[in-house]
Amino acid sequence: MAEVQRLEKVLQDAGIKLTSVASEVLGKSGRAMVEALIVGERDPVALAGLAQGRLRDKLTQLTEALAGHFDAHHATAARQILEHVDFLDATIAALSREVEARIEPFEAAIERLVDVPGISRRTAEVVIAETGGDMSRFPSPGQLASWAGLCPGNHESAGKRRRVATPPGNAWLRRALIEASWGAVRTKGSYFGAQYRQIARRRGPNKAVVAVAHSLLDVIWHLLTTGAHYTDLGDDWFESRRDPEREARRLVRRLEKLGHNVTLTAPAA
Repeated sequence: MAEVQRLEKVLQDAGIKLTSVASEVLGKSGRAMVEALIVGERDPVALAGLAQGRLRDKLTQLTEALAGHFDAHHATAARQILEHVDFLDATIAALSREVEARIEPFEAAIERLVDVPGISRRTAEVVIAETGGDMSRFPSPGQLASWAGLCPGNHESAGKRRRVATPPGNAWLRRALIEASWGAVRTKGSYFGAQYRQIARRRGPNKAVVAVAHSLLDVIWHLLTTGAHYTDLGDDWFESRRDPEREARRLVRRLEKLGHNVTLTAPAA
């Protein structure tokens, strides 16, 4: 947050090195110390004594970090920053309550969506907000992906077509799905991780993550259309379930390129 950075600069200008000891300048301990500085406390020992939890194990370092020259103009600037932070927190809380009230009718849909790897509650809320939760507007998952800007674009000239970057689409939904896809590919044992690795080997990580985002949107369309619950295909889908013979041939070719002679033997009945 920009306001936190502004506060850190004010403290540094006053010679207060709080962030060198405390990880959060506006954690419970840091906030108490800053407020004490604002009202006139200058004793480093007294300020360090406001530490809570594990930070109390660093009282010596805190005492040294809090020995500065915090003056009246620093107090004025810090007070304005804290008031602005409190205003922003209150605004966010009010908007969050409004979102919760409006999203309540879609709670069952959100519960289904958050079962999908990579999709957090916030991502599910974005999906509902941008699509209205009504998949009847999109006759197929492909049309939903096109609307979101998550399908391959096409450029036609002189009767020839070629693939180009993904077309423009709903920026909010696209961004949310791209972020979700990174979480999905890192989910251990998920189909999406296997899909990402399969595509990234040939086309690079950026195109692979867009493909995963497209797949996530495909899943979302089916879940919201049918009311079904998500079942993961597993990270071995491409290796064994989809086409085990093709995977075997691929592995044989790799071994032969390394100079090995490979003979496959059918397993005993």
